[in-house]
Amino acid sequence: MRYGPAVRRRKLGGELRRQRELAGMTSLEAARAVGWHQSKVSRIETGSSGVRSSDVALLLDAYGVTDPELRALLGALCGADDADGEGARRGWWYAYRNLLPAAYLDFISLESEASRLRTLETTVVPGLLQTPAYARAVTRAALNDPPPEQVEKLVRVRMARQSVLRGERPLELCAVLDEAVLRHQVGGPEVMAGQLRHLVETGSLRHVRLHVLPFSSSGHIGITGPFVIFSFPRIADLDVVVLDHLTSSLYLERKEDLLAYSAAFTALRAHALPHEKSLEFIARVNDGA
Repeated sequence: MRYGPAVRRRKLGGELRRQRELAGMTSLEAARAVGWHQSKVSRIETGSSGVRSSDVALLLDAYGVTDPELRALLGALCGADDADGEGARRGWWYAYRNLLPAAYLDFISLESEASRLRTLETTVVPGLLQTPAYARAVTRAALNDPPPEQVEKLVRVRMARQSVLRGERPLELCAVLDEAVLRHQVGGPEVMAGQLRHLVETGSLRHVRLHVLPFSSSGHIGITGPFVIFSFPRIADLDVVVLDHLTSSLYLERKEDLLAYSAAFTALRAHALPHEKSLEFIARVNDGA
């Protein structure tokens, strides 16, 4: 029986504890209200035990929480591999649960519920901004030339992820891109030209901000590698930093880590080109200037 990362369990547990306290209930009263032993409520609140989305729904009912957005967010924090498969809102990625690693499913579920995403990329275009052709080339390279049918399924997943940028309440995306991202000839000149055009087009969306960190900037040297900061509506304590490695992802939850990476992102953006000048820079790179 698998659950999401420990960071999600602890963040979910902390928010459930806060909702219980807002309802004026003790953990014993909460346990009695849903027919559990008090120790189960305690384990959930401390993050030492995984929790099904159906159990989260029971607790929220007991606490009188009716806000659909908050209920959906807390249900999603159970993890993409929710043990009972009965999430408050089963995501589109559920159909790919047998194809994708649990860590990737978990990342997608976080992405789908976040209200803001800040990211630094040093080698490749962020997944939310990739064209199908570019995503196909990246996937082939990352998986060492996998079967074509697997590549196409993974590309479909990447394209489906991009729906968060075009919904009624689209994700606010701010990306700092090292100039190397624009210079690497991923998939060849034609693929890269299409990708750079797509960056300029997507950068015209009001909720997307791109900042190019040119080679001429020295202020960012040695600061950090790629990372993503997820922020969620109304609940700052749920913010999380994700560091991607070759075979896994590392989730950072400590307030000190969040502050450090937020400060690093702010510094990187200050050294990078403003949004409009970044779009002009990308267009010049595409023109061969």
